[in-house]
Amino acid sequence: MLLAQLTAESSPLTNEQITKLQGLVAELNPIQQAWVSGYLAANAQLAGGQMPMLASQPQAGDTLTILYGSQTGNAKGIAQALADSARSQGLAVKLTSMADFKPQQLKKETHLVILVSTHGEGDAPDDAEILHQFLASKKAPKLDKLKYSVLALGDSSYELFCQTGKDFDERLAALGAQAVIPRQDCDVEYEDDAKTWSEAVIKTFEEEVKESSNESTSQVIPMPGVATPASAAAQTFTKQNPFTATLVANQKITGRNSTKDVRHIEIDLADSGIQYQVGDALGVYFENDDAIVTELLALLSINEHDEVNVGEHSLTIKVALKEALELTLLHPGFVKKYAELINHEALTHIASDGAGLRDYIATRQVIDVVREYPDTVSAADFAGILRKLTPRLYSIASSQAETEEEVHLTLGLVEYDAFGHVHQGGASGFLAKRLEEGGDVKVYVEPNNNFRLPANSDTPVIMIGPGTGIAPFRAFLQQRDADEAAGKNWLFFGNPHFTQDFLYQTELQGYKKQGLLTRLDVAFSRDQAEKVYVQDRLIAQGQAVFEWLEQGAHIYVCGDASRMAKDVHHALIEIIKQHGAKDQEQAEAYLTELRAQKRYQKDVY
Repeated sequence: MLLAQLTAESSPLTNEQITKLQGLVAELNPIQQAWVSGYLAANAQLAGGQMPMLASQPQAGDTLTILYGSQTGNAKGIAQALADSARSQGLAVKLTSMADFKPQQLKKETHLVILVSTHGEGDAPDDAEILHQFLASKKAPKLDKLKYSVLALGDSSYELFCQTGKDFDERLAALGAQAVIPRQDCDVEYEDDAKTWSEAVIKTFEEEVKESSNESTSQVIPMPGVATPASAAAQTFTKQNPFTATLVANQKITGRNSTKDVRHIEIDLADSGIQYQVGDALGVYFENDDAIVTELLALLSINEHDEVNVGEHSLTIKVALKEALELTLLHPGFVKKYAELINHEALTHIASDGAGLRDYIATRQVIDVVREYPDTVSAADFAGILRKLTPRLYSIASSQAETEEEVHLTLGLVEYDAFGHVHQGGASGFLAKRLEEGGDVKVYVEPNNNFRLPANSDTPVIMIGPGTGIAPFRAFLQQRDADEAAGKNWLFFGNPHFTQDFLYQTELQGYKKQGLLTRLDVAFSRDQAEKVYVQDRLIAQGQAVFEWLEQGAHIYVCGDASRMAKDVHHALIEIIKQHGAKDQEQAEAYLTELRAQKRYQKDVY
């Protein structure tokens, strides 16, 4: 029920009626919302002189099943829009996260669409892992009665572009399923391709699903695990419509001699009505560095007042480069298009070498390419080869039970020297260095229903968060404190040096002293001759870790996906093998079962 859209558009309801409706919906769980939706649809038909028609729960074969696997919310957003459009066309739809879908149910499906992103170096997103593994296993059933299509989201900056979507497509086909619409691979700017694919899905499946459902389409299938919004305002501010908030604090929390620059950021959400849960992420829009924008215009001989189109908006090139176009994250497509635009032989040679091109872009930004190959181009041509600026997501480091109308972040500044110049990350440089306290920053909340505290506050939790991975666990501890949770809490934290890099040391030691934090294990890797990491501390405490798991503990991992999370996973396997008397296969099955029970959750990047 899109109340935000309802209130934004012309409505036959009075403001008072809308307020009452919003209040009612906020009290209902998703199943109750589905029942009310069907009830209202039946009443509307009755008022129009038709017999009421409350649909029964459609069976798998009666529906178009939409499964999404999403790391940052993009696949989920497209899936929700597709479901809304399909329902408006009279299709019976079942929409669910892959995390809430039982793999064995797949053999009962007849009409399926999959929307899935690729995370990191070809990895499946967290909520897609179990289904992805199931399809690749010997347990996967024959699916010769299944018709399907796949939308794959990815980033062409990575070598294994859209790999997870390709895996799903290839495996479904190998199991006998029929791809009625070819797989659509989408890059970072996915909107147009996703829209075209979604329209094709509805057109292709429309008649079959309508016929098999016997016109029983008023049933709305709830999305498991999606919480009811607390207010219309919380829904109003989205990626497409962010809230203009205020930066109220920017405090460096690493020492003067630290190799890292980590900031504690506080942002004021006053008067927004935005509510978030611990485990959610904050989407942050940023402005590019004025100095970089000015230099680009000079190197390319572009007049700053020239008009360009970015999507549906007409902007001066200076404003577009500062606020709307991506200048930080370099990708192969830009190098290829810029080489073609300026017709430069050397750059064209670099762009034609796949492996060499990836090495070339690894430490460069857009400005580095233009510095190396300046030329005269038009504002429109240059804007046309740049990606739209995309917000960055940061794990929220606070609980509203404590901070109320504020949201906190733990932000590591990306800053390095290369090619004779200092480089900074887009959002991290903006928040840490360029935005003054009291300045405006556009934000929105990205829910993460796959990273949640246990519903039962008596349940013990183990949190593993080195570096800025501490962020969501600061929020968890604030929430457990506010809830007066009886469950035990164990935190593993790591960083290079105790004296320089112990983030939130005073807070954590305070929680330890008061008893909220049952155990605190730290790993400061450079404080002794032999490097020690959080996975080493896990192994050292393996017996106790396994005992906590056997007692029902939930385990959480946050931080670097490429190394830390994988090392922690391997450490957990070894702990289960050693202290649970299991072999490799049994230990892996043990962790898989924890994932299925949502007792092993990751927020990695």
